[in-house]
Amino acid sequence: MSFMNTDTKVLKLVRKSDSAVTIEPTTHEELPDHKLLVEMYRTMYLSRRLDDKEIQLKGQNRIFFQISGAGHEAVLVAAGVVLKPSYDWFYPYYRDRALCLQLGMTPLEMLLSAVGAEADPNSHGRQMPSHWGHKKLNIVSQSSPTGTQLLQAVGCAEASYRYSLIPELQKRVSNFRNDEVTYVSLGDGTTSEGEFWEALNTASNLKLPVVFLLEDNGYAISVPVEVQTAGGDVSKLVENFPSLYLQRCDGTDPIESLEVMRRAVEYCRDRKGPALVHAKVIRPYSHSLSDDEKLYRPDEERASDAERDPVKRFGALLIDEGVLDQDELQQIKNEVDRIVNEAADVALSAAQPPKETATQFVFSPDVDPCSKEFDTEDRVQLSGNAGTMVDLINRCLLTEMARDPRIVVFGEDVADCSREQYLDGVKGKGGVFKVTANLQRKYGSSRVFNSPLAEANIVGRAIGMATRGLKPVVEIQFFDYIWPAMHQIRNELALLRWRSGNEWKAPVVIRVPIGGYLKGGAVYHSQSGVSTFTQIPGLRVIYPSNALDANGLLRTAIRSDDPVLFLEHKHLYRQAYNKSQYPGDDFMIPFGKAKKVREGRDISIITYGALVQRSLVAAKQMEQEGISVEIIDLRSLAPFDWDAIAESVKKTNRVIVAHEDSLSFGYGAEIAARISDELFEYLDAPVKRVCALDTFVAYAPQLEDAILPYSGDVARAIAELKAY
Repeated sequence: MSFMNTDTKVLKLVRKSDSAVTIEPTTHEELPDHKLLVEMYRTMYLSRRLDDKEIQLKGQNRIFFQISGAGHEAVLVAAGVVLKPSYDWFYPYYRDRALCLQLGMTPLEMLLSAVGAEADPNSHGRQMPSHWGHKKLNIVSQSSPTGTQLLQAVGCAEASYRYSLIPELQKRVSNFRNDEVTYVSLGDGTTSEGEFWEALNTASNLKLPVVFLLEDNGYAISVPVEVQTAGGDVSKLVENFPSLYLQRCDGTDPIESLEVMRRAVEYCRDRKGPALVHAKVIRPYSHSLSDDEKLYRPDEERASDAERDPVKRFGALLIDEGVLDQDELQQIKNEVDRIVNEAADVALSAAQPPKETATQFVFSPDVDPCSKEFDTEDRVQLSGNAGTMVDLINRCLLTEMARDPRIVVFGEDVADCSREQYLDGVKGKGGVFKVTANLQRKYGSSRVFNSPLAEANIVGRAIGMATRGLKPVVEIQFFDYIWPAMHQIRNELALLRWRSGNEWKAPVVIRVPIGGYLKGGAVYHSQSGVSTFTQIPGLRVIYPSNALDANGLLRTAIRSDDPVLFLEHKHLYRQAYNKSQYPGDDFMIPFGKAKKVREGRDISIITYGALVQRSLVAAKQMEQEGISVEIIDLRSLAPFDWDAIAESVKKTNRVIVAHEDSLSFGYGAEIAARISDELFEYLDAPVKRVCALDTFVAYAPQLEDAILPYSGDVARAIAELKAY
């Protein structure tokens, strides 16, 4: 069914003096293939009737949420016609029902989502309806936060770009095609998100084959476009992005939308750069059934929109042009109504997910980084000169990149020199702490490269790449600046596997320098705050205290199949006391395995990071007073080694939890609470905590010393607990 060579006269856009865009009436000199037109109408009508059925079911309290794609059907069906399911890649948003139908998703699959059925291919009952995802069709699991999909789509397209640059990849990953396109859609309100601009910037900068479809219905819930956007037309604001092919269309007209989408997709297939289609659509229904648009939209505005209803207009056009007669049109409607009703009956009787499946797929069911497979500590063979934590992390990255060509390393300043022509004449940056030094020299700029100064950009792109089978090991330059990426980490990276029922995954490693004791680091270079991340299901959080552990745990992180936040304490990077010889290229330490760094019988200290050495100093000091202290270095914070903690507490009957995080709501509170809950009968004294003050880390050394815990603080706690 071909329409590519059809000479279609499309609508002309006329600019008024107030910069608004209006649409002239259209006449189509020659329509595309009649069979295609009928197919498009059928999909559009099917999409609308599925919306209507869900609204009916919600009114009957048989489903629990509804958000419609009504008014967007024409441009979405056009997009589905020109794009290729199971070939191109799709990051839709919740209005994109008609696109997913055109790509091959069935009415039953959509209604299974509405009822929360276990057989729902979108999320297996874990997400709201209209949060699309379909593994077979390359529709990547969508979430509720607006705009997070944009950077992931860029990362997906970038994976294809990297694939073309790295010959070794072609032997390790599949499902890449030379002319594939990544589709991503958004509403007009989403253009207010910073990640929209970050995505356009990177897509244009790298000339990535991303089609951005902006479905502009004039409202973000109740907020009109002129409140969202300066000038009321975001496509005018992005006209000067280099390599960006910008098209505008009446998204309620399927013929014009078809031609415009065809041109945009062809531009991307030809690898000329990204495209943005700004489609003016309508929203004839409220934002969702939780909203009532009559509260903020006047009747005359709603009536004006109704005149542009794409389903009604297209049906009338097909009759006017002789493609169908009234009876044939009604036959299509009757058939669609029957299909929708039958699918609804099947969906309503479908089984719900069993309660016991609630915790399935929080982590990978296939690769367990806590298993014996990742435990080589007992047979480690050390060799060579002793290296610092920086040295052994760097060497781990070097050897793992040689082992696995899927690994790409990027972040702010991680490359040696982005301008490759200068590489031979400069020493090279390699990260602000030199952890990634010489990786670019060794593996080239296609695998080691700098990112914009945008943390969400780093993590969002990494998620998209990991979805395609690459293994991004990215760096956030300082823990203090991780927060712009929090949306991507909390709502996307950690959740992708679970929310899709194990259909999709993103095993990204995020390396993050953290912590204080810097003398001058101050408020924005010395903070902790690990409990914010350890409470996120689906995210592994690792925190080594020495060079050897850093090497083994990072290797496990890279070879695991889960997202890992790998925390590297800046103060420990070059300390002489935590150096180690090299343990070999396959040395690994499993997650969730603590290390007993000191035997003792009177008091246990449960700790990690910079407090390990401070606790050792305190323990040696208190040993002179006859107190024997045992020290457990957790190393892995999520998961943590409860068995090692329990064994130590049962032996000593007194326990201190020591960490650099603040006292209130800090990581140690969870450890202390669980000890009190499960080991109370073994305790001879209350669980004591040694932590930072409930404030920020200051610049003045005297203030920093007062805020952060030191060996003296640990020693006092030991004495107090022994005397209890």
